Amino acid sequence: MSTTQAAVLARLDARDDDFSIALDALLDWEGVSDAEVQTRVSDIIQAVRRQGDAALVELTNRFDRVDVADMTSLTLDQARLAQAYEAIDPAQRNALDQAAERIRSYHERQKPSSWQYEEADGTMLGQKVTPLDRVGVYVPGGKAAYPSSVLMNVVPAHVAGVADIIMVVPTPDGVINELVLAAAFVAGVQQVFTIGGAQAVAALAYGTETVPRVDKIVGPGNIYVATAKRAVFGQVGIDMIAGPSEILVVSDGSTPADWLAMDLFSQAEHDEDAQAILVSWDAAHLDEVQASIERLLPTMERESIIRASLAGRGALVRVDGPEQAVELINRIAPEHLELSVASPESWVDQVRHAGAIFMGSYTAEVLGDYCAGPNHVLPTSGTARFSSPLGVYDFQKRSSLIHCSAEGADRLGRIASVLARGESLTAHARAAENRLNPDGDR
Repeated sequence: MSTTQAAVLARLDARDDDFSIALDALLDWEGVSDAEVQTRVSDIIQAVRRQGDAALVELTNRFDRVDVADMTSLTLDQARLAQAYEAIDPAQRNALDQAAERIRSYHERQKPSSWQYEEADGTMLGQKVTPLDRVGVYVPGGKAAYPSSVLMNVVPAHVAGVADIIMVVPTPDGVINELVLAAAFVAGVQQVFTIGGAQAVAALAYGTETVPRVDKIVGPGNIYVATAKRAVFGQVGIDMIAGPSEILVVSDGSTPADWLAMDLFSQAEHDEDAQAILVSWDAAHLDEVQASIERLLPTMERESIIRASLAGRGALVRVDGPEQAVELINRIAPEHLELSVASPESWVDQVRHAGAIFMGSYTAEVLGDYCAGPNHVLPTSGTARFSSPLGVYDFQKRSSLIHCSAEGADRLGRIASVLARGESLTAHARAAENRLNPDGDR
């Protein structure tokens, strides 16, 4: 295969015989933590379960390099969140307010309703939708401080009707990000604990003297957080085990090359494992984008991270045409898909697997990260084949409703009796038969 390595990222050609092998290698990412990480996480979880607050204080002092005596120093109330909101720059306050309102408006449209219907014999069947009682939101701290993540995780829970929303955020070296706290205030968080890592996940899953036990844990984190979420799943619900951020851009050549280069950078700057891929059937256009990447990369503040990401997992891919581009989209199942083409709406029905679809040259993926309205918590690593964006439905549960009339119990009971006896479950059959009408038709 004539795969060439440019100064920054690979060039692949779908017409080459071993393209499929090269693509699989590019997409391969192993997010499973190793045995050492799993052992450390297990030890932390057990310590929190046994010692509660005392373990949280000790682990926070050790890992976040702080010196606190008890949980009082690691607890922030709504008054503290309101103080942060009032103290930030007015432009930031306005941006948070507008973003939160747009996210809230979008998610309001997702709210499912309870429903029921009545059959001819008076039997009622239906579904009752109920919000979770309490949710824990994990927010990264330190250098990776994302107020947008607060809004995207908390606002849908609030819209869903969750009564109690607890946020945990680590504060390495005691540094608190005021913008994150302000976002928590805007989103409707009730209480914040400045704890992080596997110990925060354990506290939310099992509860301590101070941290209340929650029903579900959502939010991104490092490998220790992801491993802990996987370990406590079943004890509580979780949103997903997310991999690195990723973007797939399909361009017909009409979008300025500098725009596309920056769109690729916007994902690559997250971390060295992030993935940015551009697909086009216009070879000259790919050359233009490559030139833009080379020229613009030295101007980026996070140049080293972007360069490592593009070199390790990025690519410019040439395909035969739009049809092959669609095949590639559905094979990759990207977290973010930019359709930077004329008439993107004509593509949408053909896209079966994508976390979020950004349509047209003016729709930069970054708008979805912050303020467009749809959720930026999306399935990664090909899981868009079977997963969906975080939404209101993730913070609710559904209960089936069944209310039989006497006639309905007789009709359904005769069916159930036959099936139960076919499974040799006599008690099942007799429970149904107890309610049969003895004068009814057999």
